[in-house]
Amino acid sequence: MPVITVDAILFDMDGTLIDSTPGALQAWQMFGKDYGLNAAKVAHASHGRRLCDTLKEYCRIDDENKLQAEIVRFEDEVIKGGPIALPGALALLQQITAGSTAAASGWTIVTSATNIYAPQALACCGIPLPPLGAVTSNDVAFGKPHPAPYLAGARRLGADPSRCLVIEAAPSGLASGRAAGCKTVAVCSSHTAQAIQESGVNPDYVVKDLTSISAKWVGDSIEVTINTDA
Repeated sequence: MPVITVDAILFDMDGTLIDSTPGALQAWQMFGKDYGLNAAKVAHASHGRRLCDTLKEYCRIDDENKLQAEIVRFEDEVIKGGPIALPGALALLQQITAGSTAAASGWTIVTSATNIYAPQALACCGIPLPPLGAVTSNDVAFGKPHPAPYLAGARRLGADPSRCLVIEAAPSGLASGRAAGCKTVAVCSSHTAQAIQESGVNPDYVVKDLTSISAKWVGDSIEVTINTDA
């Protein structure tokens, strides 16, 4: 099994740490009716991207006030769907937290969700907020697949991006992490391994879920074991 050493781990949220699929599909069904969209197609195509970018593209919303109101309406529907923690998420975070210090928290979340939705969704799943805070869509000018989100995550932790590991479920997020100069692990919770490989984002590793990853602190760095055969 591959073993790598990094200074920080940057987690995607929806599809990586938590499963919000039922609520997201409900929300897209609602928006599909309102805007005449193929809900399933848009839900798949937009996974991992900022909601503001997706609503602008597919719903043709240009008015900023309406856009913000629709973001709130959409994310409220996702919360109603009852997000849950994905297998291995809590255990892996506990492993990282167990050896961290205030000076080296070792992890954060880099999500395309807003700063309103993210803490609500994490609370529903019993997942703690990162000690140094999460990077949300509100914190960057450009969303995934642009490198800005994961560059912001590395800065948040005071880490060199080349010494960070990005754990992601969506091709757009994997592309963002690679463009930022991070090592990348694809989690096959929302896309098959074949779909990820065919997307051309070329992750360094592909795993079934977070139960295939373990972590421990070695000095000021994190030793990560990745079971790509599970």
